[in-house]
Amino acid sequence: MDLDTDIRTLALSLGADYFGVADLSSAHDFILAQGGERVARYPRAVTIGMRLLDSLVDLLPDDDKAAAILYKHNSYDVVNITLDQIALQVANTLQRAGFDAFPIPASKRTDDEHISGIFSQKLAAHLAGLGWIGKSCLLITPNHGPRARWVTVLTDAPLEPTGTPMGPRCGECTACVDICPIHAFTGRTFSPDEPREARYDAAACDRYFKEMEKSRGVAVCGLCLYICPHGRKTGKRNHQ
Repeated sequence: MDLDTDIRTLALSLGADYFGVADLSSAHDFILAQGGERVARYPRAVTIGMRLLDSLVDLLPDDDKAAAILYKHNSYDVVNITLDQIALQVANTLQRAGFDAFPIPASKRTDDEHISGIFSQKLAAHLAGLGWIGKSCLLITPNHGPRARWVTVLTDAPLEPTGTPMGPRCGECTACVDICPIHAFTGRTFSPDEPREARYDAAACDRYFKEMEKSRGVAVCGLCLYICPHGRKTGKRNHQ
């Protein structure tokens, strides 16, 4: 088998539901500004996603601590660890094949001022053709909406890109905008030429999470993820 097939087969065998390869050249300046040369030097990204369990996502509207703990543990902590483990194995395989590989943690903030990580996971998935950026600023997949989490392995391996960015498919829907308890979304459709702030007040969201952590001991919201009609459709597990 060739390297492209080896990497895809490995990721799916370890439990991934989504797999893609993105050509990062069109987003080089954005990547450089966010993460510096240490990440911007890589021309490709392997993007890997895991679908969240609907039974856990459907707990999000329940306003009690037990539901929040159950969701956070399984749909955040455990899924992130699993994704990081898959990414490490993919990175090791690429390195053994003679290429550089740089795994990006599934969810680690590195910039408190801009409330962001060193690299955008959803950017890689978007460029790989796995979904579009919704009005919630989440990556929306055709099959499961935003009900997935992502991890990325940056590499210089000459892998074949799996697709091109999907255009927005939200239409006139504003469900995520309307349900947000702190009105963090403006409802603007994604445009790569606009900053995130044109669509999303990350600082307000961050303050809300800190308030929940202080008052309840656990910070979970996710109503924008829960309400998206693309995620609430019934569908079979579908590898990408």
